[in-house]
Amino acid sequence: MKIKARLEPGKVAVVTGGSSGIGKAIACDLVKRGMHLWIVAQKEDLLGAARAEVEAHRKTQDQVIGVISADVSELDQVRMAVNQIYKASGPPDLLINAAGVAHPGYVQDLDIDIFKWMMATNYFGTVYMTKEVLPVMIKRSSGYILNISSGAGLISYFGYTAYAPSKFAVRGFSDALRQEMRLHGIGVSVLFPSDTDTPQLEYENKYKPAETKALSGTGGMMTAEAVSNLTLKAIENGKYFIIAGTELNLFHKLNGVSADLINFIIDRIISGVDQKKKTKSKEV
Repeated sequence: MKIKARLEPGKVAVVTGGSSGIGKAIACDLVKRGMHLWIVAQKEDLLGAARAEVEAHRKTQDQVIGVISADVSELDQVRMAVNQIYKASGPPDLLINAAGVAHPGYVQDLDIDIFKWMMATNYFGTVYMTKEVLPVMIKRSSGYILNISSGAGLISYFGYTAYAPSKFAVRGFSDALRQEMRLHGIGVSVLFPSDTDTPQLEYENKYKPAETKALSGTGGMMTAEAVSNLTLKAIENGKYFIIAGTELNLFHKLNGVSADLINFIIDRIISGVDQKKKTKSKEV
């Protein structure tokens, strides 16, 4: 029996990383449904702008819409944020773990601190928030958790040696969490978005190696609003594994049939870029 998310008026939702991108789009859609909403994100300037945008979508005047500045990679800050939410609105019925960071590059050029940053934010940030809301969810035998991984959490790509493992970890955590939480009547889903038009992607593009750009350029780009719409419909139907993006879905299916085929395609693209580099080098 599937456990479905109840996105109903009066329910309390928490969205980490809700000040921009997919998290903000989801936050807006939840408020449209009449839910109370709390956004937990690090940058205070983005939080203010996000709150104003979310407020424009409120369904009723009695909806609680709050923002908290906190770094989800710091357990103490996560605990303070959750305690503040509990006191103001009661425990959340829905947790969306959308906070995430990405910094691509050649493995030999990436500082070890970047690897730690990816894992601290993307993986441990998800774990910390989940651990803090679970006790009450378990006590009530209800609740829903959506963890956001990445297309790079399904198939690792050139340039993402620091990022992809942190998103694979989110998937592994979610797989085990879903199995355990079914015993308590709590639903769990994990989202794998493909390239989405967000400030995060804009940041990534500044650091992507040429090979990474060639690989990411093979598919289309989704809007954050489209990803949100697809995702919320999926969790309302109790779907666990959510892949946003036609090409990513195809690659995932092909990978299940033949990882060798996927590697062949990727290697061909990378070789093409490498050949262009060598040709340019000779010309200079």
